[in-house]
Amino acid sequence: MADRSFLDWPFLDEGHKALAYDLDAWAEREIAELAHAESDVDETCRELVAKLAEGGWLRYAVPASHGGLRDKLDVRSLCLIRETLARHGGLADFAFAMQGLGSGPISLFGTDDQKQAYLPAVAQGEKIAAFALSEPEAGSDVAALATTAERDSDHFILNGLKTWISNGGIADFYVVFARTGEAAGAKGLSAFIVDADTPGLTVEERIEVVAPHPLATLKFENCRVPASAQLGAGGAGFKIAMATLDVFRSTVGAASLGFARRALDEALERCSTRELFGAPLADLQMTQASLADMATDVDASALMIYRAAWTKDLVADRVTREAAMAKLYATEAAQRVIDKGVQLFGGHGVTVGNVMEKLYREVRALRIYEGASEVQKVIIARQALTLHAAARND
Repeated sequence: MADRSFLDWPFLDEGHKALAYDLDAWAEREIAELAHAESDVDETCRELVAKLAEGGWLRYAVPASHGGLRDKLDVRSLCLIRETLARHGGLADFAFAMQGLGSGPISLFGTDDQKQAYLPAVAQGEKIAAFALSEPEAGSDVAALATTAERDSDHFILNGLKTWISNGGIADFYVVFARTGEAAGAKGLSAFIVDADTPGLTVEERIEVVAPHPLATLKFENCRVPASAQLGAGGAGFKIAMATLDVFRSTVGAASLGFARRALDEALERCSTRELFGAPLADLQMTQASLADMATDVDASALMIYRAAWTKDLVADRVTREAAMAKLYATEAAQRVIDKGVQLFGGHGVTVGNVMEKLYREVRALRIYEGASEVQKVIIARQALTLHAAARND
């Protein structure tokens, strides 16, 4: 990691700086090879969760009251961890991220009993978490969710399909969003904690993608869960989902930033040592132009990400606008940075197993999940219009 100057920015304190240095050294020592393994992705992810728990890093994914290190989820810490782990390997970032996202609704909205039942086990790596929101016909449009949860005395009965579910097939529990019918659209959704071994819940299909990780379609068929498994009030599901994404959406940008930093570092090394026409590749002005664009995109992304994280931690309860901007810019920029890096590597950049080839596959999905780039633009535009309207009425 050549450039650490961003750790001195005012968005971060000395504790964050120490976290970044300590995690970087730990990852280099403990997971350098494991984070890139793709032969048995399920087992690798389980091992990474165990390693992250052993190192104490999963304690950042839950609040201090239930085994964590901070009183509440600290978004700057989450971003630093995802950025650092992504730089070392995509699966390491994935393993950490899903422990946070999958248990996030419980951290934010769970009862004391719910928190005690799940969060310490998440921090200790004893339970693997998952977040089950998307459906075959409802991804970005959460209000269109069709999975139902019907009340039956002191239980709810869930029916429907969830797809593109990360950790699908290896998770010990899922936070599932379903329609309970209090109102039309988004106001009629609720959230439930569903243990993976609950009768009526099955893994319908495992999904293979360009950057392998556990991904599945889940089927709920007369799946009975106790009423005590409901998170928050009935009809609060949309609020719970959006508040959770408000915390973790910036961290998606941070993961893409980690990939971009690795691409920039690899490209700088390649261009400094590769000779072309009798001189280092770095001496060519066209090479320097590419490196300049890459470095600028990396720094601009970091500014957007840590501005959003700082705002969430210290200034505002909701950062829908800032988080959407951070995710949009950082994921799109990372794609540009890595594409330029592949070009600078030439044929080696598209050779299977080359670090650039892996980064190229890893980064693509980040422009889609937790709200595609196009959805982020809608969110940002609506926020801008709302702010403009409010200013006109003052």
